[in-house]
Amino acid sequence: MTTCELTSTCRASRASRATRTWAGRATGPRASTLRPTAKLELALLALLYVGYSVARLIGDANLGQATNHAYRLLHIEDALHLDIERPANHVLGAFPLLALIVSYWYSLLHYVVTPAVLLWAYRRHPGDYRRVRNALVIGSAIGLIGFTLLPMAPPRMLPGYVDTLAMTAQHGWWGGDASAPKGLGALTNQLAAMPSLHVGWALWCAWVVAGLTGKRWVRVLAYAYPIGTTLVVIATANHYVLDAVAGAAVIAVGFRLAGRAARSVQALEHEHQPEPELQAAAALESLPRAA
Repeated sequence: MTTCELTSTCRASRASRATRTWAGRATGPRASTLRPTAKLELALLALLYVGYSVARLIGDANLGQATNHAYRLLHIEDALHLDIERPANHVLGAFPLLALIVSYWYSLLHYVVTPAVLLWAYRRHPGDYRRVRNALVIGSAIGLIGFTLLPMAPPRMLPGYVDTLAMTAQHGWWGGDASAPKGLGALTNQLAAMPSLHVGWALWCAWVVAGLTGKRWVRVLAYAYPIGTTLVVIATANHYVLDAVAGAAVIAVGFRLAGRAARSVQALEHEHQPEPELQAAAALESLPRAA
């Protein structure tokens, strides 16, 4: 190999690394081979639904315990001066049009934006898809464990709060059972306030979109989404402040663990495959030096 060829190899290697994304995956032609099959993704979604159903059956069995947990959480928030749920709920109730808008936000975006971002990552960023999908799955799984071990009645099920979605149900498809469509309340876990996966999934969307796009206005919208969702879930009396904190935490843990898994896989893949630039540098060293 000539010196010119070696130099070109080094440059190509640097360019290749420059095209790697924040998730640590290549975005070149090889990236398309990293995209898992649609059947595998559907199987994972089905597994998550089964886990959610199990958590619902266990969590819904003890309303009294879930109510006690809610009052204890409110006591903690009161000590931390975070108990803003009731005043926020009452302020929202004074503006019927705003209450209707946030009801649509709560009942619609959670189920539309998240799969849309997941599909966007699957189609447009296959090199990053596995990591962001794993982060969502891990964070959601931790949330399901939380629903099971710590059933929590939402504020709307306690005295002194207005159930905003029930109040606006006549203008939408939802009923009096959180964001479930009318007549399908049995399919949702009424005691799944802790953690808030509405907030967790919204943060996941922001994290993914902001990390994979270079457009500033898109990043601004991405950052605004979890902030708006947090305000919505609190004002509608569907979650407590600490529920939102916990929802953000489980997704952060999901990203952390997914990142570690991705790095481990990369280390195994490249264990016996040195970088082209290192190969080129070694070949340069082996060339005879001029006298």
